[in-house]
Amino acid sequence: MEKKIYKKIQKYNTIVIARHIGPDPDAVASQIALRDSIRKTFPNKNVYAVGASVSRFKPIGQLDRNNIDVSDALLIVLDVPNIARIDGVNFTDFKEVIKIDHHPFVDKMGALEIIREDASSTCEIIADLILNTKLIMDEEVASSLFIGIASDSDRFLLPTTTGKTLSIASKLLNDYHLDLKKIYNILYERPFDEFKFQAYITLNMTITENGFGYLKIDNEKVKEYGVDSSTASILVNNFNFIKGLIAWAFVSYDEKQELYKVNIRSRGPIINDIASKYNGGGHKYASGARIKNASDVDVLFSELDDACQKYNEELLGNMDS
Repeated sequence: MEKKIYKKIQKYNTIVIARHIGPDPDAVASQIALRDSIRKTFPNKNVYAVGASVSRFKPIGQLDRNNIDVSDALLIVLDVPNIARIDGVNFTDFKEVIKIDHHPFVDKMGALEIIREDASSTCEIIADLILNTKLIMDEEVASSLFIGIASDSDRFLLPTTTGKTLSIASKLLNDYHLDLKKIYNILYERPFDEFKFQAYITLNMTITENGFGYLKIDNEKVKEYGVDSSTASILVNNFNFIKGLIAWAFVSYDEKQELYKVNIRSRGPIINDIASKYNGGGHKYASGARIKNASDVDVLFSELDDACQKYNEELLGNMDS
């Protein structure tokens, strides 16, 4: 499949690389890495990474303008399973589409697709693509890929980390002399206000008797702590090893889009099927949702709490059997 994708990249003079709305480091880093690799391999091609810019991810790389003639262009969609969540492009405008993703399958996007649910990240798959074709890998591209792999695997702590993940990360680190201090500063250096905001979340999160934790974050609190509305989506991963907490969700309100953004994580119950009912989805243990009505947030919380209860009952049943 990698060779077929490489041939498609060879064929087109204009290539647009897109990812999902509300991006994380893996989404942005996979875009930047693939774009830069194609540009270095084929200097005469027009290659663009598009989507809404996120200021905190600018150190990974700059995105490109969106007013591009795509009448004879190839679209490569990264890190997004469903068409509705592609950011910055109209899916139907392109001559051909390639999809590369590590989420559970939702929508068919093109004749060529790589979908690897077993991969730690989309950056892991892109690294595989580059290393197994004539696309150029250098320190800059390898650094972007390592950022995405380290971020989406939570520094190799999550169960999605495999021997292949570590092998690819090791190759990038050793062969391209990566600066780990610089990479981890990009990923994890945060203003002190964010740490104070994390303390606020810790002190105010409600945890049910079933082990479901939740917090509705008021925009006035966001302003009080001097952070932005996307901060909750970044901090949600920091609650992964709290004893007795098996699933948790943080909600913030986006005034521009007039919707509630929900970030959900789990250490046991499968949550992506639940999130998909609320204009969302994602991985089994890391998902999100976008909700218009405040009452639906409470319904979602109730479903997640029920999932935790069921998970606990199944654990007890397994212990008794």
